Amino acid sequence: MVIERVHAVFFSATGTTKRVVEWLTGVLAEQLGCGTATVDFTLPAARQKRYVFGPADLVVFGVPTYAGRVPNLLLPFVKSGFLGNGALAVPVVLFGNRNFDDALIELRDCLQNSGFCTVAAGAFVGEHAFSRTLAAGRPDASDHKEASDFAVRVARKVQALSGAPACPVAVDGCSPIRSYYTPRDRNGTPINILKVKPKTSDACDRCGICARICPMGSIDPADPTVVNGVCIKCGACVKGCPRGAKYYDDPGYLYHQHELEDQYARPAKNSLFV
Repeated sequence: MVIERVHAVFFSATGTTKRVVEWLTGVLAEQLGCGTATVDFTLPAARQKRYVFGPADLVVFGVPTYAGRVPNLLLPFVKSGFLGNGALAVPVVLFGNRNFDDALIELRDCLQNSGFCTVAAGAFVGEHAFSRTLAAGRPDASDHKEASDFAVRVARKVQALSGAPACPVAVDGCSPIRSYYTPRDRNGTPINILKVKPKTSDACDRCGICARICPMGSIDPADPTVVNGVCIKCGACVKGCPRGAKYYDDPGYLYHQHELEDQYARPAKNSLFV
């Protein structure tokens, strides 16, 4: 098949998904000899549009894994905000060293249902949104090398196609999709952190960066200590604050964070499907 443009499409609160998707897009465009375009739907304004593609497009579509699935508050837009019209797609999920569970198969099915034809897929490890030690520094140089080799294989597959594939790419995961992963304490009692919001220390100088980068638009620009809307625990404000003024102190959140850091310290592997 002849591809005229490779599109990097992603939600990336802390930048890890963006890095992988843009890296794959660049290698694919180089291999296929075509141009690139970007749709970054991390911020609320970008999710007020609908994005339309066509048969000459290849879309690398990336989201982070939240509790083993596509983030629940993003799911409606992922399902309705994009129209494939026969475009080829490579679903990509990033996961914070635990597991991607059903995130990749869920994203694949969303894209298929929106008129895309999935030809490959990948689950890549990225530094966990809750932590600075869990998968710290990933994706790293080794991940980029693996991503490059993967993109070359995908490009060769695309070039060999005479038409859009009839079946979606086979990936790991369960169908029907399982429930979101639930953290539990040592007694097996569920830990609910859905309503937890970040706090702000005296180090805050009211620069407003956290309000500008919040994917939910939930932080008050006039007073960054106020979180008026929902918090998805994406880590954007915590990791994006130049003064380190944003933090969580909820006991359940901290227990879950430390549990993840203790139980999943081993280097997880990327999972690639072509």
